Amino acid sequence: MSAPTASRRLILLVDDDALLLDYLSTVLRHAGYETIMAASAPEALQRVAEPDTDIALALLDINMPGMSGLDLARRLKDHTEVPFMFLSSVDDAETARQAASHGAVGFVVKPVDATRLLPAFESALARADEIRKLRHTEANLNAALAAGRETSLAVGLLMTRFQTDRNTAFEVLRDHARSSRRKINELAEQLVEAEELLNGLHGAFVSRLRR
Repeated sequence: MSAPTASRRLILLVDDDALLLDYLSTVLRHAGYETIMAASAPEALQRVAEPDTDIALALLDINMPGMSGLDLARRLKDHTEVPFMFLSSVDDAETARQAASHGAVGFVVKPVDATRLLPAFESALARADEIRKLRHTEANLNAALAAGRETSLAVGLLMTRFQTDRNTAFEVLRDHARSSRRKINELAEQLVEAEELLNGLHGAFVSRLRR
């Protein structure tokens, strides 16, 4: 039975071993994912470039003839938003360090079996989703801050008042604007005005107490 959490997401498998590719594809399809396969790094890049191809995660063999999995990972990182994890026949600290330095979200060691593959794969996919969400939030935040001084000031006020980070402050402000069906700049302007009013009243109270 297909795993309901998989949602038929598309996975790119890259390895020069045809038998291993078939095995990986079978395991992931049984778990509820869709797969596409590539026997080399250049073929993988062609797959990624195909229109309307929304790849949730790529599983890359590190050691392939010609362009290695590390080289392919560098291309994916520099020119796409496709997250990737590595498949390696070597299990040592240096290989793991290389994987991490290239931005991999996971690492699996050969020989592969389903009991080890699926937990590592699902963990990597969850990490990839977290990174994708952060990128999306950061892009929205940068666009909003560029659009208005009030939004930037309001985010700063929320960060100070609630001791939170920049992204969280922006998300709260954005979500409240959506729930109240208002533009984020309008809500930010009201928040800034309220803060200025409170500051003015605070000054008035301090002056009165000093008399």
